[in-house]
This record gives sequence, C-alpha cells and structure tokens, in this order.
Amino acid sequence: MYHTIQFRVERKIDIELSRKQPLERMLVKVDACLRAQIRPYVVETGRGPVEVADLFFEDRTSARTIPFACFSFVD
Repeated sequence: MYHTIQFRVERKIDIELSRKQPLERMLVKVDACLRAQIRPYVVETGRGPVEVADLFFEDRTSARTIPFACFSFVD
C-alpha cells in the first residue's frame, strides 16, 4: 500500500535506482510530498534505538534507513 508522506526537514537522501547501479543523492525539500510504501524497523545508534523506514516509491526507486522524525503521513 502506498502512503503519501511529507518531509518535515530538508534532507539529502540516497536513491537506489537498481541494485546494479550506484546510489544517486537527491535533496528533498521541506514540505515535499511523495508517495511511498513504508517498511519500518529500528536501528541501534550511539544515542540509542531510532525508528527508521525504507521507502519504496511509485517510480520503483527506493531510499533506505530514513528516520521517522524526518517525515509524517499525510493520509
């Protein structure tokens, strides 16, 4: 299921086009809305556990390990 998400902060994210190609860096502006499938999980950092998600966009690209603090759900 795709959700519309809105970014709360300006952030550079690495976009994976395919596993065979190098990552591309993309700047996502504040209030940018994108549709994505969300795969949430928790990673352990030096400051403790952080909730993150892998985002799978409608154009078949993806972004990995994006903190939930960076975006919110619109729908």
